[in-house]
Amino acid sequence: MSKTAPTGARRSDPALDKALALLDAAPLVDGHNDLPWVIREAARGDVVGYDLNRAHQETDTDIPRLREGKVAAQFWAAFLPTAIPHPGRAVLEQIDLIRRMNEAHPETFLPAVKASDVVRAKKAGKIASFITVEGGVGLENSLAPLRIWHAAGARLMTLCHNESLDWVDSATDRARHGGLTAFGRAVIAELNRLGMIVDLAHVSADVMRQVLDISTAPVVFSHSNARALCDHPRNVPDDVLARVKDNGGIVMATFVPKFIRPAGTQSPAAPASLEDLAGHIEYLADKAGLAHVGIGSDFFGGPTPAGLEHVGRFPHLIAEMIRRGWSDDAVVGLAGGNFLRVFRAVEREGRRQRTLRGPGLGTVESLDRAG
Repeated sequence: MSKTAPTGARRSDPALDKALALLDAAPLVDGHNDLPWVIREAARGDVVGYDLNRAHQETDTDIPRLREGKVAAQFWAAFLPTAIPHPGRAVLEQIDLIRRMNEAHPETFLPAVKASDVVRAKKAGKIASFITVEGGVGLENSLAPLRIWHAAGARLMTLCHNESLDWVDSATDRARHGGLTAFGRAVIAELNRLGMIVDLAHVSADVMRQVLDISTAPVVFSHSNARALCDHPRNVPDDVLARVKDNGGIVMATFVPKFIRPAGTQSPAAPASLEDLAGHIEYLADKAGLAHVGIGSDFFGGPTPAGLEHVGRFPHLIAEMIRRGWSDDAVVGLAGGNFLRVFRAVEREGRRQRTLRGPGLGTVESLDRAG
C-alpha cells in the first residue's frame, strides 16, 4: 500500500495552518521509530544504498517526509527480535546503523544525547537524532552493557519486546516472574543512575506498577495507548495512568492500528483512524493530565491508521487536537514540550545519582541466585 498522501492543491484548513505555524516555533518529538530495522531488512544495513533522500512510497519514513512532518527530534530504535542470534552483537550493529545514518546525512541529522540538543538542532534547521535500545535481551543478563550503550549514545531503553526475558515480564507473553526480578530492579536503578530514560512500552502491567514503585526518575511509555479504549495488553490500564502524573512521566500515543482499535472492529472500509487516535490522546490526558501525554508513532513500515500514513502527517494530528479545542500550550506540550520536561528531569536525576553511588554490577545469576 502506498504511504504517500494524495497530491494536489490543499484546501484552506485553518487548524492545519495553525498547527504548521506552531510546529515552526515549537519542537515536535517522536518517541519511537523503527527505521533502522527497516534498513537492516530492506538494504542489509546499507544506509547509503537505502537512500533516505528519496521518498519511500513502500514504507513510511524518509528525509523528505520527516521535513514535511516538521519533526524536530526523532528517537530511533535499535530494535532486535528477542530470539535473534547473538543479541549483544545485534544491539551494537543497530546502534552503529543509527550512527551511520547521522554520518550519511549531516545536513539533516544532528547526533543528539541531551534534551538541550533538540533546541540546538531546531535552531540549526536539523533533526535531533537520538538512539534508543528496544529490548533488554541484548544485555545478555548483565548490567555492564548498559554503560557501553550509554557511552555509544543511547538515551532510552525499552525493557523488553514481545517476549518475557529472564528478568522482566512482557505484556504479550506468559508472566514468568510476577513482574521484575532483583536483576530487573537493578536495571532500573542503573538506568536512573546513567540518566537514561526507562521505557515501559511492551512490559506487563505488573512491571509497570513495580517500576513506578522504584524508579527515582520519571518514566515514559514511548509507544502505547489507553487500554480502556482498546483492550490490548500493550496499552496502559487506568490505574497505571493515574500514577503516571505522580511519577512525572509521560505516555506517548502510538499509531499502530491494533493498539488504537481492536482488530475485530477494523476493516479496509473502516480502519483505525487519526480521529480514533485523537480520542486516545484525549483519554490519556484526562486520566494522567495534559502535561503527561506525547507522541510515539512506532512507524515500522507496517500498517498505519487512515490519516497517519507516514511521518509527513504529524501536523494533521496536531491540527485535529486544535479542532478539539486544545490550547496552544496543551498542543505544544503534546508535540514535544512534555517529553522534554521528562528528559530534563531524567538527566538531573542521573547527575544526582552519580554523586551518590558508583556503577551497578551484577548479572541475573549473581543477583537472582536466591530466586
